[in-house]
Amino acid sequence: IPALPFETNPHGMPDFERGARVLPIAGALIGLTGALTLGLAAALGLPALPAAILALAALTIATGALHEDGLADFADSFGAARREKKLEIMKDSRVGTFGAVALIVSFGLRAAALTALVERFGFGAAGAAMVASAAISRTAGLLPLFLLPPARPDGAGQAAAAPSGEAINLAAGLATLVALLIPAAGMGFGRMLAALLLAPGAALAVTALARRTLGGHTGDVAGAAQQLAEIGCLTGLLIAARPV
Repeated sequence: IPALPFETNPHGMPDFERGARVLPIAGALIGLTGALTLGLAAALGLPALPAAILALAALTIATGALHEDGLADFADSFGAARREKKLEIMKDSRVGTFGAVALIVSFGLRAAALTALVERFGFGAAGAAMVASAAISRTAGLLPLFLLPPARPDGAGQAAAAPSGEAINLAAGLATLVALLIPAAGMGFGRMLAALLLAPGAALAVTALARRTLGGHTGDVAGAAQQLAEIGCLTGLLIAARPV
């Protein structure tokens, strides 16, 4: 986003407390880029799988692979035993074996889920699922920041103050409103509920793992939580789905 005239420090650390409140809206807009790409691929006559891969590529470009980078770094830390070494690995820009595998699994599961949603419900419903899952998962990605202290005294995780309970509640409410796209697209309230349960469940699992292995959160932990929450959301839509 280009710098705007009224911004005094357009490239500085944003007001995270204010940003957390509207994160679901930002997520929905990011998801819309994927949904539009999915629709364009459908209009060109592409099958479900390549259309899903292109849609995920659009999401990745829209965010600069921010969350994918977090997932890869957090996964790479699994290769170390000591907390200090784990944090050192997570600051390294290189991607190791665990990180590469995590990215393959993440893209593979999301592409497979979107393909299945297209085949069961159509391109329009799958696009709605992308918008909803982007909003829900980014809200769930706040949970490590809310529940854990910073794992290191520097870095983005420490600089971004923990969102307040009020901000979390407002974000959750907005994410639930965006999630109404799921039944509106013909996938039913049961599938919406499954998505709303599995997404934060996945983020809480990442939070528990970070607490045990790192003693706190980092920006990479939040990115990993978002990725797992997005997978949980899309998977929830399939678990509750039944072939017609």
